[in-house]
Amino acid sequence: MIIRKYRTEEAETLFRLFRDTVRKVNIRDYSPAQIAAWSSGEFTPEGWQDRTTGYTILVAEDEQNPGSVSGSIGGFAELDIDGHIDCFYVSHRHQGQGIGKLLMQRLESEAESRNLRHLYAEVSITARPFFDKQGFQVLAEQQVELRGEKLTNFRMEKLL
Repeated sequence: MIIRKYRTEEAETLFRLFRDTVRKVNIRDYSPAQIAAWSSGEFTPEGWQDRTTGYTILVAEDEQNPGSVSGSIGGFAELDIDGHIDCFYVSHRHQGQGIGKLLMQRLESEAESRNLRHLYAEVSITARPFFDKQGFQVLAEQQVELRGEKLTNFRMEKLL
């Protein structure tokens, strides 16, 4: 896998990867109703672009199949200007292959180049073990409401 910057024409692909990962991976830690609330948002390319304005978005792409949008993207991560990691998803087909670690290393390099002092995120139950291994600390467990469902997640931080 190579890590590269996101291209605007990949918005729908990243949305599908997000939705499919939530539905196929996070289902082990959340109820079907919670998963439906989390993954049922409407997608428009314009909405995705508006939501991510100012973000650095990194994409993990299969080196053996570059440029082929469908199936070649194994994961992506979004970094806001203040060190907030908004989305961090690895495809259900690519779990456990080191893609998350590569994405995190690049996010950390990007943050350090901006002289940021920390990274922080709201991390799912499913993703918490990964973030723990990457050196993040839990600041708080929280209950968030999304489309009428309450979901547990963790506010986590890593000092750089």
